[in-house]
Amino acid sequence: MTDRTPPGTVHGVGLGTGDPDLMTLRAHRLLTNARHVAFFRKAGRSGQARRIVDGLLPEGVTEFAMEYPVTTEIPLSDPRYNEILSAFYADCTTHLRQLAQAGEDIVVLCEGDPFFYGSFMHLYTRLKDHVPVQVVPAITGMSAAWTATGQPITWGDDVLTVLMGTLPEDELATRMAITDALVVMKIGRNIDKIRGALKTAGKYDAAWLVEFASMPNQTVQKLAEAEGKVTPYFSIVIVHGQGRRP
Repeated sequence: MTDRTPPGTVHGVGLGTGDPDLMTLRAHRLLTNARHVAFFRKAGRSGQARRIVDGLLPEGVTEFAMEYPVTTEIPLSDPRYNEILSAFYADCTTHLRQLAQAGEDIVVLCEGDPFFYGSFMHLYTRLKDHVPVQVVPAITGMSAAWTATGQPITWGDDVLTVLMGTLPEDELATRMAITDALVVMKIGRNIDKIRGALKTAGKYDAAWLVEFASMPNQTVQKLAEAEGKVTPYFSIVIVHGQGRRP
């Protein structure tokens, strides 16, 4: 980059829940004018974020697929997990930073909202002090999930708690018991643990399971009616609040 070439901007663009119709106008504008697009995916997969924008990217756009070196192969508690992912995010950051320093704008595709449990956050913290970074917020998957149930998630003074299914069962149960409304994410192989915690907290019969919220293959059912079912990655458990109302 020369003194006369201003740095480009890295845009972390939230794509929302998976339905392109729920994307923001700003996200759409950045996508349809992008020269460089980056996105996360599992090795050998096309990537959910990339699938969401099919047909929206301009001809000739340069794509940078950031393939996770690990997903569930190593337990989260294993020190190697953070070491491997940290090196991965550092490598991705180097590539994006070099593009931006050369004056190029880059759109990083983010499922849901970039600042809500998203991988983009790990790039953001490494980039923000070196090149311009802008974040485009979006609808989260949990919003689409509770909307799919046809019931409000909170009323009046209800407290909403968002939990990760990766937490220990006793901690899940404790937090579930003291909240009014509940969202549980990262279901997958944690489903049996989540069921047990909900039963301990006395909320099992009120829980809903929403899979692929806002996507063509969306399903909505009471969790108790999905016994024995292995839930996919895109699934969320919902318990509605029943608080104060006029």
